[in-house]
Amino acid sequence: MRHTLLVPLLSVAVLAACTKAEPVSAPVRAVRTMTISTESAGGAYEYAGEVRARTESRLGFRVGGKIVRRVVNVGDSVKAGQVLAQLDPQDLKLGQAAAQASLVAAQANLDQTQADFKRFKELRDQGFISSAELERRETALKAAQAQLDQARAQASVQGNQAGYTTLVADANGVITGVDAEPGMVVAAGAPVVRLAHDGPRDVVFNVPEDKVNLVKSLAAQPARLKARLWGSTDTFPAQIREVAAAADPVTRTFAVKADLGQTPATAAVRLGQTATIVAELPRQAGVTKLPLSALREAQGATNVWVVDKATMTVALKKVQLAGAEGNDAVITGGVSPGDVVVTAGVHVLNPGEQVKFYADPGAPATASADIGTPVAVK
Repeated sequence: MRHTLLVPLLSVAVLAACTKAEPVSAPVRAVRTMTISTESAGGAYEYAGEVRARTESRLGFRVGGKIVRRVVNVGDSVKAGQVLAQLDPQDLKLGQAAAQASLVAAQANLDQTQADFKRFKELRDQGFISSAELERRETALKAAQAQLDQARAQASVQGNQAGYTTLVADANGVITGVDAEPGMVVAAGAPVVRLAHDGPRDVVFNVPEDKVNLVKSLAAQPARLKARLWGSTDTFPAQIREVAAAADPVTRTFAVKADLGQTPATAAVRLGQTATIVAELPRQAGVTKLPLSALREAQGATNVWVVDKATMTVALKKVQLAGAEGNDAVITGGVSPGDVVVTAGVHVLNPGEQVKFYADPGAPATASADIGTPVAVK
């Protein structure tokens, strides 16, 4: 029975081995394409920045001491001459009183010396004393006058020192920071509050090393730089006012300050707001723009897949990349008007691979919004 079953099975195996398998045809990929056209392209660089006051002062006491009160907080608007903080004035008032006492003593000494000089002059005129003695009395009078002048100056200094225990605003503005609290003992000149003066506003931003010269050149051209506040579509003209002479040691970027000017529109700009500086590049004629998804990097070169309509195969073509404008790449060479370029799935294609259009590349750009509709470069 076993031999009877084995013979038919072997016959089936032999027949199966002699039958040739049908070759499986590779699937033809449907590709999204666009037809090349040329026009002009510009582009822009955008840098995030922060709105700051043109002048921001760190105010501190001109004498050291213990802070007994601070009457302003962050965000308060102040006027010139307004009291901001107060030191304990007790020691300085004692010094002022001592200086005033020294001034009174010096005045009394001068009065006595003047009276003595007058009497000795009369004695010399009568011949009772020598001229040398009178000269000594005159020298003593000059010394007493100098001591009085010194005491008067010292009294003025001590009076000023006592007045320095009150910290006042030197300009109209807004308090943007507090660096000391009541009860702290501060040295002379130590920052207590930060005051942003009313007036012009700057947008401070940073640019990389390779874009510093570009920003400087754009700053010399009118209407190339604009500022846009966060959450707004309105823009303000901006003018580069200052470029840092050295790069930041950590970020290796250069700080740039752009002046927003003084207009009714910029008057409402708040300190600390996030702003974007838009640097518009000059437009170039005769260039092509392709979606960034159409580019493929291979062996250090930028390439695109071009479809041969006659054979419906793809081939790599090297292009010259000049930059980017939004989500588009600016191409200055390598493709010609009329070329059909693959714009999606470029990393799964192979040279000579047969493809088919996802949509007719000759259809108008506005015919469909589906993926694969060819569009002319804008």
